[in-house]
Amino acid sequence: MELRQLGNSGLHVSELAFGAMTFGGSDGIWGQVGRLGQDDADALVKVALDAGINLFDTANVYAQGRSEEILGQSLRNLGVARDDVVIATKVASAMGEGPNRRGASRGHILSEARASLKRLGLGHMDLYQIHAFDPETPVEETLDALDTLVRAGDVRYIGLSNWAAWQIMKAIGITRARNLAPVTSLQAYYSLVGRDLERELVPLLASEGVGLMVWSPLAGGYLTGKYSGGGDAEGGRQTGLDFPPIDRARGEPLIAELRKVAQKHGSGPAQVAIAWLLAQPVVSTVLIGAKRVGQLHDNLEATRIRLDREDMLRLDAASALPREYPGWLLQA
Repeated sequence: MELRQLGNSGLHVSELAFGAMTFGGSDGIWGQVGRLGQDDADALVKVALDAGINLFDTANVYAQGRSEEILGQSLRNLGVARDDVVIATKVASAMGEGPNRRGASRGHILSEARASLKRLGLGHMDLYQIHAFDPETPVEETLDALDTLVRAGDVRYIGLSNWAAWQIMKAIGITRARNLAPVTSLQAYYSLVGRDLERELVPLLASEGVGLMVWSPLAGGYLTGKYSGGGDAEGGRQTGLDFPPIDRARGEPLIAELRKVAQKHGSGPAQVAIAWLLAQPVVSTVLIGAKRVGQLHDNLEATRIRLDREDMLRLDAASALPREYPGWLLQA
């Protein structure tokens, strides 16, 4: 397992990270994502650790805090040394009724940071991320609150998730002007069937030295190929939760190319899709989640695949974004 720097920081993270979104769900959306209890979580975390993964990502809203609790307990059950892992979580989603129980205000960030630390059973978080942009809170207030946590020792690095390019650049400008804790990373959706962030986010991240943490690298399981041909695999996540949205008319030819490249490497489409992401210079780490140990082992095999120039050209061509202004003019 290769270790990479997270952006311009001194923090080194594994090229694959483990996402704990499948932990603790019961009813509603989190039940559809995953219902794993403590024993299953322990087994998955152990496989991830044995494979060399050191970055574990969760969020306060995943199963309304249960994901954090289960992840923290897994680390204790397995006797993991605190400095051997990088623990990341997020804040911004609603954690109760009322306007002050959500968003990126100073009050919500500070109270939820302490609640997350308690659920995780940790003295500090390595990476604390704002889960979504909050249009009602000044960005200055959000960044000042994060800086407070860093200076207090509760948080080591700060990150953003699901922000637009202009929002990220505004945040970077404010941290530099006010000498606040810098923006280290962005967690964003990126996949062969969802390359939208290449229009503006990728150039921004490369220019400003912000690390990219990829979520849903298989587009909710679509890039495994089991949903191709209009099918819905029984028990698959997209059967009951169509997220992230996929243009299947463009996706079907891509699946065909994925299968050809996978056959060449003696692997599966999912492994090739992850390997393609790992070959992108802007990517620091790719988050993989799982409901079963076998599924996790399959995804881990992506690190063994080395796509050659012909592979990359085939996959790039099959998944290329439609040209849009001003891109077609700037590239003319």
